[in-house]
Amino acid sequence: MMDSALNYAFLAVGVALLLTAWRLVAGPETTDRVLALDTLYINTVGLVILLGVRLGSNLLFEAALIIAMLGFIATVALARFVTRGDVI
Repeated sequence: MMDSALNYAFLAVGVALLLTAWRLVAGPETTDRVLALDTLYINTVGLVILLGVRLGSNLLFEAALIIAMLGFIATVALARFVTRGDVI
């Protein structure tokens, strides 16, 4: 039962990654692209966590935490760049 649930979750996150990548490429405005990049980070964190559950590795949970922190920093930096024109 757990294998089929994980397979379904991998499929759902994979489809979400593809749709978000499409929004990143085809986004009509810069804000759409920033939000798509943030969503890609979130989906990647979900994918790494699912892989950690599948493999039973605690190291992947720490990697997901690092990806989440880097994603937050990147989103804040891009949002400041879009609104102000500079990051610092």
